[in-house]
Amino acid sequence: MEVEQAHGITVKSRTVRNYYKGDDGCEYEYNFIDTPGHVDFAYEVSKSLAACDGVLLLVDATQGVQAQTVANFRLAKENHLTIIPIVNKIDSKEADIEKTERQIKELDTVFEGQDFLHISAKTGQGVHAVLEAIYRKIPAPTGRKKGPLKALIFDSVYDSFKGVIAYVRVFDGQIRANNNLKVMSSKQNFTASTIGVLAPNMQTVESLNVGDVGYVVTGIKNPKAINVGDTLTSEKNPTESAFPGYRRAKSMVFAGFYPKDNDYVRLRSAIERLSLNDSSFQYVLETSDALGMGFRCGFLGMLHLQIIRERLKDEYDLEVLTTSPNVTYYVHIKDNQKVEKINNPAQFPDFSEIEFVEEPFVRATITTPAESVSQVMKLAEQSKGNLQDLDNKSDLVVLKYDMPLSEIAYNFFSQLKSISHGYADLDTSFLNYQIADIVKVEVHINYARVDALSFAIHRQDVPKASQNLVKKLKYSIPRKLYPMPAQAVVEGKTVARVDIPPLRKNAAVNGEKRSVSKKKALLRRQNVNKRQAAQSDIKLTQEVFNSILELK
Repeated sequence: MEVEQAHGITVKSRTVRNYYKGDDGCEYEYNFIDTPGHVDFAYEVSKSLAACDGVLLLVDATQGVQAQTVANFRLAKENHLTIIPIVNKIDSKEADIEKTERQIKELDTVFEGQDFLHISAKTGQGVHAVLEAIYRKIPAPTGRKKGPLKALIFDSVYDSFKGVIAYVRVFDGQIRANNNLKVMSSKQNFTASTIGVLAPNMQTVESLNVGDVGYVVTGIKNPKAINVGDTLTSEKNPTESAFPGYRRAKSMVFAGFYPKDNDYVRLRSAIERLSLNDSSFQYVLETSDALGMGFRCGFLGMLHLQIIRERLKDEYDLEVLTTSPNVTYYVHIKDNQKVEKINNPAQFPDFSEIEFVEEPFVRATITTPAESVSQVMKLAEQSKGNLQDLDNKSDLVVLKYDMPLSEIAYNFFSQLKSISHGYADLDTSFLNYQIADIVKVEVHINYARVDALSFAIHRQDVPKASQNLVKKLKYSIPRKLYPMPAQAVVEGKTVARVDIPPLRKNAAVNGEKRSVSKKKALLRRQNVNKRQAAQSDIKLTQEVFNSILELK
């Protein structure tokens, strides 16, 4: 992808089939999946592992075990997969093979007594031993060849002509072209017009058998009809039990997407297709007074949000306005004891109706090198973290904090990477909802409230954040011919204000002559416009929303 090349990271897992002739004279079929490493795309790793029989744990000998290696190892262990430890870059002058092996052994007792494979992906040294170890150590797929079809849909893409293309791993039975198939969860029936394998491009085959990984062209035009984690079976002879399905990804950050050119239909089509390709991306319809129709979208993190926005631009030529990200709050109402679930700050009830607000807390497990511990702890305390546990049994220190999700959902991970020079890792799990002093900050431009700019924040952070906000709005709000006040309002009171300067015009007549009377007339017209401005529309640009985003 273009976004992968631009950021130098893997965003989407890829699958490919290879054939290998072993030293025993047999030819083996290998199906590989390459997965992302960033914490925002850990869902790609977890769903890929569900389709695998084993993993290659690749560790850089020049850097040793990194925090993300630990996180992915835990996922593999939870899936009870065979793990082959491999030390890479052994040809480098900076390689410390003994230290790397010691760090791998400290991960778990499962590595005690294992032989570590040493390779150089650059020169090819040792790769043959890895290919030999795959068929010797990882058990071959097993299943009932003549039983009812049972295949796992572990990924999918959308083609404008072919419809939904499902990537499947066959556990039981067989798939042939023109078979009548059924998706068990949605009860969707279809005829498999084409089946094939990825080697790495699409190649059609006559059949997919037990253990095979390939694709099925469904012809279904509705992207919502097939979900990742569904079970594919035969329409006439279905399997008795479906796969349990994947644990649905929990969105950590919410933001609004609105079409920049009011092209809502194109945006809806693009978002539906993207959600098919990225099952951790979630969305619901939303309407804003200032921006019109759009979507409230859920993401696993800020990088995930950025990647989705860039993919809309690169793949669908769509530019979107992105509102300030936020998390979900539970607002308790005074009179009727009602609890409202709010994931859009503009929907906050009036402050006089609110009894108290609960915000989500997470258990943040931070794995970092020992030399970065003090800076990491300082960052966590600034983010309202409460230290629960500290484990420093190895070269990597594990810190466990209880933290408000709103404090870490924005750029916390980027700051963590920066102070640890890229070696720290963040793993979060939902803890509970706790009472917090949360208030809604409304933004008024020229005395008119702009709902799309509202955001929720801890009361203690209001003075500093509101002052910084209005200063940024002074230079990001498009100017008009008259001055406009930008105000931050909390509970009906203005806590910060700045005047956006006007686009002044000199009332020039002919040549270099100036007319004082015409200039005064122009100023009088500007004054009339100012009084009428509260009813006028204000054109919002992405720079305006970035002003709020940068506060976080």
